[in-house]
Parts: sequence; C-alpha cells; structure tokens
Amino acid sequence: MEFLQTYWWVIISLLGAILVFMLFVQGGQTFFLTTGNADIKAMRVNSMGRKWELSFTSLVVFGGAFFASFPLFYSTAFGGAYYLWFLILLSFVVQAFSYEFRSKPHNIFGQRTYDTLLYINGTLGCILLGVVVGTMFFGGDFTIDKGNILDGTTPVISRWGNLHGLEAIADWRNFLLGLAVLFLARTQAQLYFINNIDDDNSRTESRRDLLVNSAFFVLFFVAFVIVLLLADGYETAADGSIGIRANKYFHNLVEMSTVGVMFLAGVVLVLFAIIKSLIDKSFVKGIWFSGIGTVMVVLALFFIAGLNATPYYPSLADPQASLTIANSSSSQFTLTVMSWVSILVPFVVAYIAYVWRTMNRKPITPDEIRSAEHKY
Repeated sequence: MEFLQTYWWVIISLLGAILVFMLFVQGGQTFFLTTGNADIKAMRVNSMGRKWELSFTSLVVFGGAFFASFPLFYSTAFGGAYYLWFLILLSFVVQAFSYEFRSKPHNIFGQRTYDTLLYINGTLGCILLGVVVGTMFFGGDFTIDKGNILDGTTPVISRWGNLHGLEAIADWRNFLLGLAVLFLARTQAQLYFINNIDDDNSRTESRRDLLVNSAFFVLFFVAFVIVLLLADGYETAADGSIGIRANKYFHNLVEMSTVGVMFLAGVVLVLFAIIKSLIDKSFVKGIWFSGIGTVMVVLALFFIAGLNATPYYPSLADPQASLTIANSSSSQFTLTVMSWVSILVPFVVAYIAYVWRTMNRKPITPDEIRSAEHKY
C-alpha cells in the first residue's frame, strides 16, 4: 500500500510539474495588451492560441488524478476552500471562449475585451495556482473529522474557517510563490516566442521582455526558497502523530539527496536558458532547457512537500488533521486499478509530443499569419 501511495504521489507531482511548465501559455497572454506592433501581436496571439488547449487539459488531468488517488484532499480543498478554487476555474473558463471569439466576424465586444479576459486568466490563474501550491507548505485553515460521515444531518468531513480559502491569498508566503509562478510563466512565454516566431523584430522585443521578467522571477523565486527552507514544517512520527520540525523542508532536501540534486540541476537549466537566450542572438532553444528545468524543480518541490513523512496539506487549525499521502489516499484496490491504467500515460505523452511537433514544424512568420485562413 505504501508503494502505491508513493507511486501515485510521484504521478501527481509529474502532472503538477507539467502543468506549471504549460503555464507559459498563460504567461504569453499577459503580453497581448501591451504589444504595440500589430504583426508581432498577431503572431503572439496565434502562437499561444495553438497551445491553449494543452494548458487547460493539463489542469483538468492534474485535478482528476488528484481526485482519484487522494480523494480526501480533493474533498477538503474543493469542498471547503471553494472561493479560491472558484476564482481559478472561472479564470480558465474565460480563456476557452476568448480565443475562439476574439477574431470572429461581427464581434460586438471587440478584440480588446477578449484580450483583457486572457490577461486576467494569465495573471489571476498563475498567481492563484501558486497560492494553492503554497498552502501545501504553509497550510490551510481546516479541520477534519471522518466520523462526521455518519452524521445524518450534516455529514461533512472537513470544515473551514469563514473565508473558505481566501485566507490563503492573504498569506504573503503563498502570494510570494504566486508571483514567482506568474513571472516564470511570463519568462517562459518569451522563450517560447523566441523559438516559435521566426521574426527578427519579434525576437528583439522578446529578449527585452525576457530580461525584465526573468529578473522579477529570480527575485521572487529566491525569496520564496529562502522562506521555505527556513520555515518550520509538520512531520509524521512513527506512532502516526504529527508534530513540528524546525526547517523541515531544508531537512527534506538534505535527507532526500537525489531530490536536492534534481532541484539544483533544474534551477541551473532554467538560468542557463535565460542567460544563453539573452546573450546569444542565434540561440532559440531556451524554452526546452527552461521547460525541463521547470519540471525538475516543481517535481522536487512536490517531493519535499509530501514525501519523507511530510504532511502535504498542513492544517493550521488542528495539526493532527493534516493530510498525508497515507491518510488521504484511495483504497488499495482503487490505487492498484489506477496503476494499471497509468501504463497508458506514456502513450498519451507521446501523442501530445507528436501533435506539438506537428504544430511547431514550421515557425510562425508574418506572411503565414497574413495568409492563414484560421486566426485566433
């Protein structure tokens, strides 16, 4: 059972890491309103428009897998912190129809209206997803009593404070991670523009935006890492009780040395992608180094959040109610059946890679955008 729980935490971590990487689409959307050159804007919109389904799908798959493998987290977070999740889902809903309708004939609202909605999705979606991940380290205001399921009048297992998740936004540590996620998404968006748009003017503008946004990303990310490694965390004892351990996440990185190496290697790859793209005008592959590095870093963060006897969803109201991969997972039968289904995951990833390669076979150019029949 322990193996299955760990296996599915690794799967969840990988899906979460892929989702964070795919947020470059959201990051790219935040530039639509500020791009003055009409040709560059059209290329950027279509560059992101051809990928928006992948980021949306990544979010859905991540949420669905979390629900199936760790249902107590799903019911606790979605059933109690619903204001926070409602804002996230709303921001992603407006993304879907904005791409489809912004260039339709007889658009009575105008393209700027839909670009504004895409900007909201890009900023609010990234920040709030970062806030949610922050609660996996710094906790939420909930309590859990599984015995309540037998209460015929109010069979509610988890109870939250009056703000129902909005208090997580007020925690500056969570917000710090949200800002780091936002500027990572904006940074990777510019790396993707450099790779996907074959136009000198566009690449010049992208490198200028890359310099500013990567500087903010490094600032917020380093600040978050320092806060995280200095923070106290919860740890599960041998008898199942949960107590506080000083500098818990720092100890996790040290005690799980492979994870620590993966974290540092991921950081190096992201920094290499940024620096190389800034100083070498012929280098256009930065998104791949940054993407791999991002996946490695996020994987490491998920691992130190849930492995090594660490509750991945700490309760600020009652530490003993904190969620671990042991006390919140599905049954052994469910995890076993899902494990067989997970064999299909490599085939799905291969299909996505094939579709991605097909769409990116030829970089976007101004001439292609002017002659294309379908435009976002």
